[in-house]
Amino acid sequence: MKTEKLLIVDDTVEHIHLLMNILKCQYALVAAKTGEHAFMLACSDPQPDCILLDIQMPGISGFELCKMLKHDIRTAAIPIIFITSLADEDDEAQGLSIGAADYITKPFRPAIVRSRVWNQLKLKQHRDHLDRLVIERSRELTLIKEITIETLAHLTEYRDPETGGHIRRTQNYVRLLAEEASSHSRYAPYLTTEQIDLLFISAPLHDIGKVAIPDTILFKPDALSKEQFDTMKRHTVYGGDCLARAERQLIRSPQANRVVDSLKIHAASAVKEDRSSVDLQQVEGSFLSLAKDICYSHHEKWNGSGYPMNLSAEDIPLCGRIMAIADVYDALISKRVYKPPFTHGKAVSIIAAEKGKHFDPVLVEAFLEVEEQFRLIALEFVDSDEEQQALLH
Repeated sequence: MKTEKLLIVDDTVEHIHLLMNILKCQYALVAAKTGEHAFMLACSDPQPDCILLDIQMPGISGFELCKMLKHDIRTAAIPIIFITSLADEDDEAQGLSIGAADYITKPFRPAIVRSRVWNQLKLKQHRDHLDRLVIERSRELTLIKEITIETLAHLTEYRDPETGGHIRRTQNYVRLLAEEASSHSRYAPYLTTEQIDLLFISAPLHDIGKVAIPDTILFKPDALSKEQFDTMKRHTVYGGDCLARAERQLIRSPQANRVVDSLKIHAASAVKEDRSSVDLQQVEGSFLSLAKDICYSHHEKWNGSGYPMNLSAEDIPLCGRIMAIADVYDALISKRVYKPPFTHGKAVSIIAAEKGKHFDPVLVEAFLEVEEQFRLIALEFVDSDEEQQALLH
């Protein structure tokens, strides 16, 4: 069975027939006499594995078609072999400079044609294999990252059992709020799909620093003293410092650097449908950097009265500003030893009143656009009947 497909492009029918006679026993063949038809065939499924392309054609020339194919993500990885009667070194250099893989000159010599086509197909098979390895490795790294984050987040739950579904709820609030805020021109460049995905998987680590808080404070059944509250506030620093150390260690790791170098070499030719999963940032520590910033800054306030660094306005990382709204909303609608769960409406009113004080004004406006979806998330991961009843009012 002929599994490899070749596209022959030449405005001269005789040349097409010659090449077909040379290659028909080994490959499935299609042909085009114009650049327009050739481009359509190159984009059609199944795509050709190699293109033999004449340079001198009326309309779209071979050089122009080569540029079109190399600039289109659907066809950029297909090797192109120019077929020409030209022997000028400048023409050869131009062809190679715009992405051609090789040249075959007329008149055709069957052994040379078959050999050069075979070479390019083998090289493509090798590149495709490397691309699959890159994608597989990238997915493996993503899975490891997500499992690591979930495991660390569950440590926080064990140390602070009162949180219950807090981690799941806040994680989903963060995604929802970030997606809504991404429609605002100010934040659109920062809240890309990839960045929102990183926010979603990093958010569960926002309270990881609580593992370092003494039990006498963490499990105290009534209000904390000023000194105890000052100690509790240190969870932001403990968590941020822990993740900062992990980030530095990862970036310095020779193994991580080798993985990054490998991905950089091969990711450019990843197939379109999997390109989004070849994310170099995920091995360069960006998710740790994001989680670190969330830890440090999710208790900062827009007016500068928060902690631990008294940052204000846009000096607070955007991820921390997003997490702040998610965290406070969830604290308000959750039952605590010192308070009953607030109704959804009361929680929304409190956050709206803190616009420009505790919270980023733009993010508050985004929150008000999706507050009903916040309620639905809270109901999906609700911890108790009492909280459920409050959310329904």
